[in-house]
Amino acid sequence: MAAKITAAKILAIANQKGGVGKTTTSINLAASLARMQQRVLLVDLDPQGNATMGSGVNKAELERGVYEVLTHQCSAKEAIVALDENGFAVLPANGDLTAAEVELIDAPEKEQRLKQALAPESDHYDYILIDCPPSLNMLTLNALVAAHGVLIPMQCEYFALEGLSALSDTISGIAASVNPGLAIEGLVRTMFDPRNRLTVEVSDQLKQFFGELVYRTVIPRNVRLAEAPSYGLPIIVYDKNSTGALAYLALAGELVRRQGRHSPEPDTDNNGSAYNNGNSYKGS
Repeated sequence: MAAKITAAKILAIANQKGGVGKTTTSINLAASLARMQQRVLLVDLDPQGNATMGSGVNKAELERGVYEVLTHQCSAKEAIVALDENGFAVLPANGDLTAAEVELIDAPEKEQRLKQALAPESDHYDYILIDCPPSLNMLTLNALVAAHGVLIPMQCEYFALEGLSALSDTISGIAASVNPGLAIEGLVRTMFDPRNRLTVEVSDQLKQFFGELVYRTVIPRNVRLAEAPSYGLPIIVYDKNSTGALAYLALAGELVRRQGRHSPEPDTDNNGSAYNNGNSYKGS
């Protein structure tokens, strides 16, 4: 068994197209990794604060968050909120984060702020997941500079490949300029319906163009998965036996195995199947 790695793997969860499941993936992958006994920090870098609310933190009551961290009003440690029920910690955000865009325009090392803030916390986590806004702005740039890799959730639909091409160009540009180690970590097919012919066709194209970068695990359309954020809970807490919960647990397992990190059995007492290429299999 591989030795446990102490420094965190930092992943930006990004797609310049909205509505593809970035925040859903961020929250539920964080919770699923935590069930695999990984130490996880979820960073909400979207001013909408959906990852914050979906994790059970009231964005309206925040005293400190990512905005204060990026503008040097507090450290990341001072703003991080531990979520015992969900098993992970969150660096929350709310609408105040919008102001960071303006305030950082002329700031020194403006694209390095998040990387610098997370550096002291890296040894305390196995994974740091960054939920990015659906646009290429100063916040997303901070995430891509801080990250080791980019995890891209995407629907298998008509415009998916075009948007993915633009994002790939962005990642290549940042790797060539400010973050040489940055690369695509993997592609996650979300809201997957194997009965839809277009979904299957686009999925096949993704595998053809990106090969092993496409995760074998797919995330199905699931009503319970859509309901969970309104309760401030990840799906594995809201309904651990749902297909959505099993799929994200499988994705977490695949992610950990790909990186050769310590991968104990998930902390769950269900023996259901998890989604993989549209079919079910035992375990994760």
